[in-house]
Amino acid sequence: MSKSLYETLEVSESASEAEIKKAYRKLARQYHPDVNKDKGAEEKFKEINAAYEILSDKQKKSQYDMHGDNMFGGQNFHDFSKSHGGGQSDLDEILRSMFSGGGFGGFSSRGGFSGSGFSQQQQQQQINLDIQTSVTIPFSVSILGGSHSVSVNGERFDIKIPAGVKSGEKMRVKGKGHAQGGRAGDLFLSINVASNPEYERVDDDLIKKFDVPLYAALFGEKISIQTLEKEIKLKIPQNTKNAQRFRVKEMGAMNRKTKERGNLYLEANIVLPKVEDLDEKLVELMKEKLPKDI
Repeated sequence: MSKSLYETLEVSESASEAEIKKAYRKLARQYHPDVNKDKGAEEKFKEINAAYEILSDKQKKSQYDMHGDNMFGGQNFHDFSKSHGGGQSDLDEILRSMFSGGGFGGFSSRGGFSGSGFSQQQQQQQINLDIQTSVTIPFSVSILGGSHSVSVNGERFDIKIPAGVKSGEKMRVKGKGHAQGGRAGDLFLSINVASNPEYERVDDDLIKKFDVPLYAALFGEKISIQTLEKEIKLKIPQNTKNAQRFRVKEMGAMNRKTKERGNLYLEANIVLPKVEDLDEKLVELMKEKLPKDI
């Protein structure tokens, strides 16, 4: 009897629980999409996780050891995963549902599964109840995180947006897809982040321009600046130049992998007063005293 789940994890059918766990960790590190950029690595990673989902569970492993690859309609696990794990399908969820409720039903006299078990469940799994759509979230929510209201499938509800999310990222909301026969699909959202005229995001750093009066640029002064989070006081030194940047540590975007925040860079925009608004004596003095070669 073929048992290709063990081949997927590269262990023998007599492997212990510890050996299965050790093999899984090794392969998961090897094929993780963040580490392995080779074509097919992501598919292999899904197969490894799904295989471990079964072989690490005593009840599911017992069922599989009894019936082998017959549980996959006679296919080996690689072919089964390719036919069920593409697109937005969640192979882990498919396998969990297959192994729930005591398995697939009884065997027929020809060694296959009876119609009351696997065949009906397989037909149900072929009905895609998932919904795929896009959502645009405010720039501030993408940086700080928070809830955002969406309307999908005639229902309005709030979703939780993690801090630091970027345009193009995907989010999964369980149970918010189409519903049929007591089953509900999932909602897969493609995130778009709205632009903000005051901010530019570069990796995990934010850049914001702020106005600096000529007096403050020349002689120095504290200026109040409203950021996404709060109002801060920034000390402007004497002789500040236009486009000069000031760093505010850890007030940028959250890096969702390292859980560290980038920085906020405040870029000075020196605002010159209109000559006609200045005192006439000051204008004459400036004409006389200001250097002409700077």
